[in-house]
Amino acid sequence: MDSILRRGPAAAVLLSVQIILYFYCGLTGAKTVPALYVFGDSLVDSGNNNCLPLSILRADFVHNGIDYIGRKPTGRFSNGKNAADFVAEQLKLLPPPPYLSRRNGTFATGANFASGGSGILNTTNNAIVEQNIPMRRQLWYFSQVRAKRVQDLGSESAALEHFSQSILFFVVGSNDVLNFAGTNKSKSLRDLPADQYVALMGSTFKTMLKAAHTMGARKFVIAALPPIGCAPKQRSEIADGECNMKANSMCEKVNAEFSRILPELKSELVDFHYIFFDTYRVLMNLIQNPENYGFTETRSACCGLGKLRSDIPCIPVALFCSNRSNHVFWDIYHPTERVARFAIDALFSDSSEYVTPITISQLIEL
Repeated sequence: MDSILRRGPAAAVLLSVQIILYFYCGLTGAKTVPALYVFGDSLVDSGNNNCLPLSILRADFVHNGIDYIGRKPTGRFSNGKNAADFVAEQLKLLPPPPYLSRRNGTFATGANFASGGSGILNTTNNAIVEQNIPMRRQLWYFSQVRAKRVQDLGSESAALEHFSQSILFFVVGSNDVLNFAGTNKSKSLRDLPADQYVALMGSTFKTMLKAAHTMGARKFVIAALPPIGCAPKQRSEIADGECNMKANSMCEKVNAEFSRILPELKSELVDFHYIFFDTYRVLMNLIQNPENYGFTETRSACCGLGKLRSDIPCIPVALFCSNRSNHVFWDIYHPTERVARFAIDALFSDSSEYVTPITISQLIEL
């Protein structure tokens, strides 16, 4: 409780709300989610890369965080909150803290292991100097949190109950696609055809999800790759400024691979429950029909310099827009806070339009 109070009155109020909801839900029979564990890349990193001394893939400087509490950068690649924050809000949980910021913490209501620049493959953005926390290590950190929860809860059975009712949220794969088109692939992957590369991503990710299941996780939310070819950096490389369809096509192939391996896991593992969240279609709908949702700028980044504000990323010398709520993209690759909220609202809308095979409320009730 002392640690909550030190985080300020807002955290204390949210804790009080969580306690009230706990008793209310107990009376009504509705299930609650005890914790949220986040894995992935910069779309959900809440500050882990701040703790990596050799990493240049960081967002702990202005103008990031200009719309966050206190108007300060936190390590989120956003003008404010990111998708992980909004998932936590929907689940009535505090935002899970970045694991590296408090390795010895209790993480009673979850942890965020996501790291900007990371991918499914170990070598993604780590070919020379380690710039991020690879997914394999994120899962190893999860195993450390699991061991601590067993100790804190007093038994293996209590920990199994905790993790079986918690939600694991995965947002990963975009950097693997960007790496495939780049020049910093490892030597072993350099000449791999696209279809084999996608298959490797799928098989590696499948092994990771199995590992999480072995540690007691039962409820998974897997986000599809977004249309990264429509990000300002990718558009700037196309003469007419349209979306880079080659990059988008690769994303669609990976999403198809995810759609293939998830039902396999469902049939192979006991009590493996999942949602595949089609963020690709959610964001393409927004990009193609911005006026329907109150957006006016779908091409240019809000923060940056040069063509589409994508030649130079969002660093302190960059310019940033005042009308951030009208922009789809905050910087060269990341969405604005408003778009992150838009996407997570779609996830929690209880509609099957963008989720398969069940809705989020059905997943929670299992």
